[in-house]
Amino acid sequence: MPKALIICAGGMSSSLIAKKTAALLNDQGFEIEMNAVGVPEGGKKIANAEYDLYLISPQTKMHYKQFEDAAQKVGKPIVQIPPQAYVPIPMGIEKMAKLVKENL
Repeated sequence: MPKALIICAGGMSSSLIAKKTAALLNDQGFEIEMNAVGVPEGGKKIANAEYDLYLISPQTKMHYKQFEDAAQKVGKPIVQIPPQAYVPIPMGIEKMAKLVKENL
């Protein structure tokens, strides 16, 4: 089962988005595990290649280049989440699910 990680400022709102996105994808027959962590822990998760896909939240885009370099070192895809996909309403969750499927 593939695993995706959202990296955000604190992990609170992203945890809700990760949970709702995983539920939608699982309902569609696309089994996935999704989690969320804050920036400091995110760097460690990438360095250890613990996930198959890393998603960087809009509010942490200033860290994207640093995370992109780390992800390239371990050969894992990384994506900047557009603001439209980072809202815990059905339309946002659908966009996030599409983003995940396109990058795994």
